[in-house]
Amino acid sequence: MSNQVDTDAIRPPAVTMSSTWSLPSWVLSFILLIVFLAVWEGYVRIWDVSPFILPSPSVAIFAWFEAMATQRLWVHSWITVEETALGFFFATVTGVSLGMVLGSLPRLEKTLSPFIVATQVVPKVALVPLFVVWFGFGLTPKVIIAAVLAFFPILVNTILGVKSVDRGHQEVMTSLNASRWQELTQLIFPSSLPYILSGMEMGVVMAIIGAVVGEYLGGNSGLGVLAVQEMNAFNTTALFAVIIHLSVIGFVLFAAIVAIRRHAVGWHRSAGNGNG
Repeated sequence: MSNQVDTDAIRPPAVTMSSTWSLPSWVLSFILLIVFLAVWEGYVRIWDVSPFILPSPSVAIFAWFEAMATQRLWVHSWITVEETALGFFFATVTGVSLGMVLGSLPRLEKTLSPFIVATQVVPKVALVPLFVVWFGFGLTPKVIIAAVLAFFPILVNTILGVKSVDRGHQEVMTSLNASRWQELTQLIFPSSLPYILSGMEMGVVMAIIGAVVGEYLGGNSGLGVLAVQEMNAFNTTALFAVIIHLSVIGFVLFAAIVAIRRHAVGWHRSAGNGNG
């Protein structure tokens, strides 16, 4: 009998790339964010970059905290959120309704597809002045721009969802003499919901972009207007604070739709958490 010690049995396991990637996705995202901010901070400090050109993240974040203590930021924030929410709501209602119809009627989809695509290739920035002429400088043109930008991804994903419904399930509904309304509400819509919610995730991001673009070009209030005011005052640090605030609002809205998707369609593979 050999008395030789098996060194492989007592050797500590090596750290591999697979063990690193086994970390939750949110941890990896947080690490990446910290690295990015550290590189940014180091670049500004080492090269002594003027805050007028590029403030350090520590300075920008501190300016953001200071701005949040003022009523001015929250007044403009509420206006932007309201425009985004209304535009996103109208885009969702219109996109899902039209997507259900077009997905169920392929011939109609092919007929209308060139016109729908044509509405998307038109630069939306060019439409803002026209909407201002038609509707003034109030809430309406920003809501329309937000809705127009959010509409297309919701529509396309809804059509894709309707087309993905299992034909065998449809044949079962037909054999049960289900009405068209029953088929729509009990089969087509639930089966399409994961795709619809994925489109809504993209749509809510596009909606906030549309609202801010509308404020940039034809607004008198909102975070887009506040950003323009800070830019005109050559206050780059305050401008970065507004950008941070907009990013946080966009992330919160996106995360809300993701949470809804995971709760509503937890059975679908697209709602899986992975390592997160």
